[in-house]
Amino acid sequence: MKTSPFQKFILTSVIALFVLSLSFTAHAAEYVSVKKDAVNIRSGPSTKSKVIWQVFESFPLQVIKREGKWANVVDFEGDKGWIYETLITSKKSVIVNVETANMRSGSSTGDTIIATVKKGVVFEPLAMKGDWMQVRYKNEITGWMHNSLLWPANPL
Repeated sequence: MKTSPFQKFILTSVIALFVLSLSFTAHAAEYVSVKKDAVNIRSGPSTKSKVIWQVFESFPLQVIKREGKWANVVDFEGDKGWIYETLITSKKSVIVNVETANMRSGSSTGDTIIATVKKGVVFEPLAMKGDWMQVRYKNEITGWMHNSLLWPANPL
């Protein structure tokens, strides 16, 4: 059976899209958190590069790329910089990315509000249930928050 140029084009396109989709799924986002307080984020991958801001312990970051012993990172507000790799850990954390958010006793808007949380508060993610994440704050309080209120939205 002979294939037409159109059939060859379609087959080639399908194969190319399949290969392209594999390359995207192979590069899942890498999220890390900072190991200690007052860690410098720099403008370049060197201790000689300018300090552009500082982050605190457990602050979540997304690694964009790595260069030697340095990680190029972005935070929940889109700010980018470089951090020395020994100052980050694969331990997951999430940060409130809205002005105020409710923490609830369960995974629905009908559950009791147990805390109101401000933007920039960091939590340890514990579990996922649909669009809800169970989080813990400094071993003091555990509750549920909707994914849309947190960054990254699905770190587990």
